[in-house]
Amino acid sequence: MDNLTLIMLTLFLICAGLIIGILNFIQSRKNKKFKKTLEKLEIEKNKLATSPIVPELAKVESYLKNDKLKALYDEWSNRLNQIKEVQIPRLSDMILDAEYSLSQMDYKSTMYKIAKLEMELYKVRTNSDFLFGEIKDLTSSEERSRTIITGYKARYRTLFHKFEETKNDFGEFANLVNTQFEVIAKKFEEFEAIMDNNEYTEVDSVLNEIDELLNHMAVVVEEIPSITIMVTSVLPKKMQEVETIYNEMVNEGYPLDYLNVEYNLKEINGKIEQIVERTRKLDMNESLVELKVLMDYFENIFKDFEKEKVDRKTYEDKLLVFNTKLTKMNDLVDDIFNQIEEIKNIYDLKEEDIASLNEIRSELYDLNTNFKVLQDHTKFNNTFAYSKLVKEVEGLSNNLSHTEEKLDNLLNVIGSMHDDEVRARQQLEEIKLVLKDSKLQMRDYRLPVIPDSYYVELNEANSAIKEIVKELDKKPITIDVLNTRVDTARDLVLKLYTKTKDLMKNAMFAEKAIVYGNRYRSSYEDLNNHLNLSERLFYNGEYKKSFELTINVLNKIEPGIYNKILDLYSSKEK
Repeated sequence: MDNLTLIMLTLFLICAGLIIGILNFIQSRKNKKFKKTLEKLEIEKNKLATSPIVPELAKVESYLKNDKLKALYDEWSNRLNQIKEVQIPRLSDMILDAEYSLSQMDYKSTMYKIAKLEMELYKVRTNSDFLFGEIKDLTSSEERSRTIITGYKARYRTLFHKFEETKNDFGEFANLVNTQFEVIAKKFEEFEAIMDNNEYTEVDSVLNEIDELLNHMAVVVEEIPSITIMVTSVLPKKMQEVETIYNEMVNEGYPLDYLNVEYNLKEINGKIEQIVERTRKLDMNESLVELKVLMDYFENIFKDFEKEKVDRKTYEDKLLVFNTKLTKMNDLVDDIFNQIEEIKNIYDLKEEDIASLNEIRSELYDLNTNFKVLQDHTKFNNTFAYSKLVKEVEGLSNNLSHTEEKLDNLLNVIGSMHDDEVRARQQLEEIKLVLKDSKLQMRDYRLPVIPDSYYVELNEANSAIKEIVKELDKKPITIDVLNTRVDTARDLVLKLYTKTKDLMKNAMFAEKAIVYGNRYRSSYEDLNNHLNLSERLFYNGEYKKSFELTINVLNKIEPGIYNKILDLYSSKEK
């Protein structure tokens, strides 16, 4: 039992020792970390104390030749004293205070004081850097300004050299530009005086003025020659050319009021005077842009003149074509209406055809009226462009084309009626010839019997022909009825002609077959009886039945008999 207690006590002491060692280690590391931070802050504070502000401010003492610079020097001295005598000592006190808290192992307080110290150190460093920058700007002002002014003088020489080389291009503005160069030269002299008097606070304003003057002079040297030649030569010539062409075209009868040329030339002249006045003050103010707009106007007005000439030629050509077509159509419509009663007597015109013809005459009247207005307007035209007149005559031409199309359709109807009449008379003669041929064939063959149905069809064909003649004799002729009569008569006559051919063919075949079969009468009793029956059918006018009966019975005795009889018929036809 005693041994166990001894072991546990030993273990407890070992653990306690380890814990104490670990805590001491952690505390030691914290102390080292905070000490290291405070050491760095101490170094930063010492750097501020040894800032190069003092030697830089000492340089300013040699420049103190005016009150303004002395006031600036006093202000900088006060700010430097504030940093050295107030702000830096306060930093030292804050470092000592933080070190004390660390020595007391008050880490929370130490960390808070270090944070405040860092913020204060940043503030002091910023003040110090800003003060040094202000002083440095002044002390380095001469070198920097000399460098800048050297560049400005090089720009000045370049611009002045360019001006001297092109001085003749500046015209009346050359003296103004030369005077402006003298102004810039005086600014260089002003700069040198400032530098000699160490008035470095005035240097930047003078440098800025010189820079602005040089920038403006670059624009002046670049743009005035172009402005000069535009306002003294190019634009006046353009105006004179436009005015000459305009007057010539007006005298030739061109309608140019819509272009407002006289007003625009007056406005352009005023605009040129404004640009010249501004240029005399060396005020470019987008003068070249305005002059470019004026040049564009002249380019466009010349195009308008040329277009007007082309449109006039186009208008006159189209007007001539339209006048020719309109005259022909007027004559044609007059002829139609002069013969309208005669046409009505000859043909049965429909109401819509008459209405269409009246509509055509009304449209033609409107076209003539509008054409006269257009011609009258053209004679005294000084307002509308020929391009618009071209559209007007094109519109009239389109309307005339529509009216022509209507008239063509109506004339086609009337012409078709006449063609139908002529064709009907021709077909009447052809039908009569076919009917006559049918009668002649029937008469030449002299059939023993002609079927009653044949005479019925013959009478129908004759009646149909008479209907054609009757329709042709009517006044006015109804073409639809006439065409129907012709079609009916033609069909009936062709039907009769076909029936005549078939009747003759069947009669001939029947007769040939009976004659051919007579050679077998004595040998075949049955054949003899059939041939007797065929003869009776033949003389009764039933030729087809007679032929079929004879062929059927002969084919039993002599196969192929039909072809032989057909050959006999064919040889007779030849």
